[in-house]
Amino acid sequence: MSEKIDLGLVKKYEYAWDKYSDSDLKDVFSFSERYKKFMSQCKTERECVTEFISIAEEYGFKNLEDLIKNNTSLNSGDKVYYNNKEKSVVFYIVGNEPIEKGLNILGAHIDSPRIDLKQNPLYEESDLALFETHYYGGIKKYQWVAIPLAIHGTVIKKDGSKVNIVIGEDDNDPVFNISDLLIHLSGDQMAKTASKVIDGEAMNLLVGSIPIKNKDEKNRVKINILKIIKDKYDIDEEDFVSSEIELVPSGKARDLGLDRSMVIAYGQDDRICAYTGFEAICNINKPRKTVTLILADKEEVGSIGNTGMHGRFFENSLCEIMNLKGEYNEIHLRRALSNSKMLSADVTAAFDPNFPSVAEKRNSAYFGKGLVFSKYTGSRGKSGCNDANAEFMGELRNIMNNNNVSWQTSELGKVDQGGGGTIAYILAQYGMEVIDCGVALQNMHAPWEVSSKADIYETYRGYEAFLREA
Repeated sequence: MSEKIDLGLVKKYEYAWDKYSDSDLKDVFSFSERYKKFMSQCKTERECVTEFISIAEEYGFKNLEDLIKNNTSLNSGDKVYYNNKEKSVVFYIVGNEPIEKGLNILGAHIDSPRIDLKQNPLYEESDLALFETHYYGGIKKYQWVAIPLAIHGTVIKKDGSKVNIVIGEDDNDPVFNISDLLIHLSGDQMAKTASKVIDGEAMNLLVGSIPIKNKDEKNRVKINILKIIKDKYDIDEEDFVSSEIELVPSGKARDLGLDRSMVIAYGQDDRICAYTGFEAICNINKPRKTVTLILADKEEVGSIGNTGMHGRFFENSLCEIMNLKGEYNEIHLRRALSNSKMLSADVTAAFDPNFPSVAEKRNSAYFGKGLVFSKYTGSRGKSGCNDANAEFMGELRNIMNNNNVSWQTSELGKVDQGGGGTIAYILAQYGMEVIDCGVALQNMHAPWEVSSKADIYETYRGYEAFLREA
């Protein structure tokens, strides 16, 4: 006689919506309103750092550089932030235990796929003024043409002063556009593969068409654009050389769906995890272990540079924290890092019924089923992945279940279909426990990405539970 199988032993991922009371639903939708406001205002890594620090200071976080300058001792419960060149930031809340026993860390990134201006961008062609561009991160180039774009950036002028620019977000602002070929003349274009439909060097931004009055001048439209820029921002053409100007989709984050259950916004990869992690750490006071939120730059291009995760700004700031707490030496630092536990807070792909062939249903993430754990990422044979161990996954299961957090697991598509990576492997090199954990998105890396409000809220709850209890 065959043994009866206890189906109760099989994890069934339930819809988070099913457990919500009317009061819970108010919290879910209230949280999404705060999130949408942030996503509408913060479309670059610099804007994210500025906004997060402004809010953090209201919660009592102090600037690490000021504490170092004043040789201020740190104690349990103290809140500190480290601003790394205005493009990445780390938040700490000092715990009761010695730091060498390890930290509970959330790590997300605040850069997103976009289009950057080249260093010498402005030119005139056929009586039109244009900016030359270079795309940033993994994008489908054809998605970025024929849509309204906004300019966000920072310019360092000859005298060293800084000018921040945002054009195209206010209803009274102009917007900008990269042209596409009309369907009537697209025979050759439509025969190309998707990666070749739009050439990178053809992604030039249209910025003007009115010439100056002097018909004897060359490049009359370009000169008029330079005059407008000079009058409004006191910027010369040479100042573009020392600028970081990004082109992003123009417009606010919006509710999606007749039931308003989803959010459509630019840059949800990975600011959705940055924002939920930030709200989570702001709710922590006097933790047992020191808790940390790392918000890094440059993940979309390999986490390189002095603001990317490979730049060691986190390790350097941790040294300073331990020193101000009277606990620093090299062996204590190494122990602190290897004893730490981390959620690499990054997004994954939500199952899309329009494209079922690339997913394996039993190991995909679904809208409305909560926070997603990805034990490993990488591609084709787990190449380049961080593969978390079973013990850490078991500990996280218990934390989530004990706090009634809705969670699920997933892979990023079928085994031979593709894949991706996060900052997880970089932190795992210190010996700490690391797993990828975040929100499932549709349209990832497109100008407008889609998420579930239930998943956003459950991710926030899961991150807070991890910081408190891991």
